[in-house]
Order: sequence, then C-alpha cells, then structure tokens
Amino acid sequence: MKSLASELARRREDHLYRVRRVSDTAQGPEQRINGKSLLSFCSNDYLGLANHPEVVAALQRGAEQYGVGSGSAHLVNGHSTAHHALEEELAEFCGRDRALLFSTGYMANQGVIAALLGRSDTVYQDRLNHASLIDGGLLSRARFKRYAHADVVALKGQLDAQDRGEALVATDGVFSMDGDIAPLPEMAAICRDRGAWLMVDDAHGIGVLGERGEGSLGHFNLGQEDVPILMGTLGKGIGTFGAFVAGPDELIETLIQQARAYIFTTATPPAVAEATRASLRLVQQERWRREHLNSLIRQFRQGAAQLGLPLMASQTPIQPILAGSSEQALAWSQMLEAQGILVTAIRPPTVPEGSARLRITFSASHTEQQVNRLLGALEQLATAGAA
Repeated sequence: MKSLASELARRREDHLYRVRRVSDTAQGPEQRINGKSLLSFCSNDYLGLANHPEVVAALQRGAEQYGVGSGSAHLVNGHSTAHHALEEELAEFCGRDRALLFSTGYMANQGVIAALLGRSDTVYQDRLNHASLIDGGLLSRARFKRYAHADVVALKGQLDAQDRGEALVATDGVFSMDGDIAPLPEMAAICRDRGAWLMVDDAHGIGVLGERGEGSLGHFNLGQEDVPILMGTLGKGIGTFGAFVAGPDELIETLIQQARAYIFTTATPPAVAEATRASLRLVQQERWRREHLNSLIRQFRQGAAQLGLPLMASQTPIQPILAGSSEQALAWSQMLEAQGILVTAIRPPTVPEGSARLRITFSASHTEQQVNRLLGALEQLATAGAA
C-alpha cells in the first residue's frame, strides 16, 4: 500500500504542500486571515460584488421566501422560480437562446463535454486549459488531443486530420493563471469551417470584459453562431456562487436530458439565485466598476514595469509575476505577507513545471493607494534581490 505520510513529506520537500487559510471577514481588499489583518490581492471577486449591500439584501430576502436549501435536484422539485428567472436573465445577458444553471463550474464543464461526446468523437483542448475542462474531456472517453497554448495553426492541423466522429474544441476565454485571452475570433472561424463545436469557459471573463460585462465573447463581439457553447461561473466577477451554460435551445435541452453533473446533484439554494439576479443587474448598470478596475490594472503594470518585474502579457485583472521555482514563489509570498499583503504562490501542477508564480489579482474594490502599497512592497522585494 502506498504510504500517504511519505507522499505528504515529499510534497513538503518539493515546496508543493498546500495549507488552507481561515478568514473571519467578508470578501474585500482588507481581510482578517489566520488572526492577522492583510491587504488581499488574490481574490477572484473582480468587481467587488461579493459583499455588496444590495446582493446581501437579495440573499436575505430569498432566504426568507425560499428557505436555506433547495431540497433536491432541479429535475425533482429543486428548480425554483428564482432559478428559472435567473436562467432567463443570464440568457438575455449573454445574447443566447437559453441558459442552464449548474452547481459549480467544474460540474458544468464535466457535464457538457461528457453529454455531447463519446468514444468515437474527439475533444481538442488548449494546453493551459483549466483542470475542469481537462477532466471533462477525459471523463467523456472521447479521443483527447491538446494543442500548444493559443496556437490556432496547430489546432487547424489537428482538426484537419480528424477522420471520424464529432469534434469539440474547448478553451478558456481568459486563462486563469496567465490572464491572457484566447484568440476566439480565429478559433470560431476554424470551428465553423470544419463543423466543430466551440466551447468557451469564460469563468474569468464574465463580468469583467465587454461593454456590459458580457465577457470575452462580448470583448470580441462574438455571438451564439460563432461560439455555440458558453460556460460562465457566478462566483468570480458576478460575486455569488454557481455556474451556467448558455447556448442554442437544443443544446440546453440536451444537457437537461443527458448531463449527469446536472441531473444527479442538488440545485443551489434559491436564495443564492436571487442574490445573483441582483448582482447581474449591478454588473450591467455600474460600468464604473470595470472602468476603475482597468485603471488599476494600468497603474499596476506601469509601476511593475518601472521596477523591472517579470510580468506576463495580460490586460485582465490576473497579473502574474513569474518566479520559476516553487521555492522562490513561496519565498516571495511569505515576504509580502510579512509586510501585510496577501498574494498566494501558484505552483505545479496548477501551472507547468518551472513556471511557479505570484498570481496577483485586482478588484474594483481596491483603491489607487492600495495598489501603490502593493508596488511599494514589491519594490522592497526587488531591492532585496528577490525579484
């Protein structure tokens, strides 16, 4: 029998051991974590809506009307008026026929790919896709092919070589660890010409990109015909919890009938759906949140460039600083924490070997002064020879 203790010890030695932190405050730039006040730059609450008073009030009203739990799966008696209204509003927001709620983004990705593909089909994935897309492809038992990151020429060659079955191309819209945006217009054209499904996981684009926060598809002005399958999460830019898939009517109906991750799990609480409806309205109405967020990103990138920090090519709230080794990434994170700033170290297998990093993320709740404080702390690291 494999020794769990020895495997855990090995992870410690390789600087890959992960430890949970305990927060006793709501999401926001200033948090109390493990009993210590920290300025956080590692949340995915990009628009600062997770603790918005209107969203909190909507959750409370929803709990008063529907209670705390949904009771069962959507197909039993767990699908409430709140869920149904949210699905209709998400479909309109994304410009699609219909939307379907899932309990998590991980389940949505697994459910979609496994419902649409079988052994005679092929799924194509970017090498830097999120683990949920990778696992969804493996779970489907379809032939599994990966192409070099954002390499549309390689993808085209792979699709041209397919000799049987259906084809589905899956990609992140905004890549969660690098922060760059997939070349979706080119991918859409290739998939359309070859009759392949194109599925975009826009977990880190929804709410953030696009004129109204429609995400990476809005950023490129791509519609349902260009990208038939859109997956979005609700716990990042939207600030609540859960996920959805949006697309043509026949896609959504197929998922209701065949997606095991949808059929065989309890629905999210209706109160959360009501909170999400309130948050979705704020995403569309309060454009200043995206404008302020983009201003902070520009401020940070200009300051980091002056410090000579090894930034990656990202114009999104995800701003990684490459460290290389896991040991170095942990050391940087610890030095920042000693100055009262929380930025977690991202290490393999989340990112490829040799590309460990600090994953700095920004929120519309941050201020210019807080970004300056972060830059000041990073300058001290650079002066000390850490960066």
